[in-house]
Amino acid sequence: MRQGRSMKSTLEHLVFLPASAGPGRIFPTIIAMHGRGADENDLASVILALEIPDLVLVTPRAPFPFPYGGYAWYSLEQEGVPEPEALQTSVGLVRKFVDEVRAEYPVDPKRLILLGFSQGAMMAYATGLSDPSMFRGIAALSGYIPYQSRLPLQLAKLAGFSVFISHGSNDPVIPVQNGREAAKLLTDAGANVTYREYLMGHEIGDETIRDLKHWVLKVLRLS
Repeated sequence: MRQGRSMKSTLEHLVFLPASAGPGRIFPTIIAMHGRGADENDLASVILALEIPDLVLVTPRAPFPFPYGGYAWYSLEQEGVPEPEALQTSVGLVRKFVDEVRAEYPVDPKRLILLGFSQGAMMAYATGLSDPSMFRGIAALSGYIPYQSRLPLQLAKLAGFSVFISHGSNDPVIPVQNGREAAKLLTDAGANVTYREYLMGHEIGDETIRDLKHWVLKVLRLS
């Protein structure tokens, strides 16, 4: 996989293209969104560690500077509740960005996964569940569904939709109960949910990468 050129777009980002990329070829794609206080470099090494060939990886930067460094997708109105206007702004930007990525890079639109860690996981939920038809699946690592966001989440359209959820049982930032509740809600809505819980904190461990790789290969039909 090689780092490609970055188009001018709604969101600053990095893009990694398969070595086999060429005219007329399209590839399964992961758009990976970082957590609060990080940037577009944060998840690149994690996704590259999956070691999946013939995969396009795009890592966007959140639009709002975070006061303590890095960037954020939104601020918190209160503990655990995203500020609605900022969240809706970011969801709109991500949706537009996804359209730009599909137009500019060799993306197979039928094999597109939206992935996020921490605050990025909330963005994956908020964007992906607002229009599941845009994606093959969602991977939410250590996050929660922003129920109180006033976004039009299309839970009635999730039959057969693929979701990977991972969470640390000792997560001090976002309690593991949030992951369990998301798994139950989406399973009850008819989604095909893979839930994994690990003896760890607010992080992405080797076991997460192992299980995420297995899920990605299965969902994108690469194995």
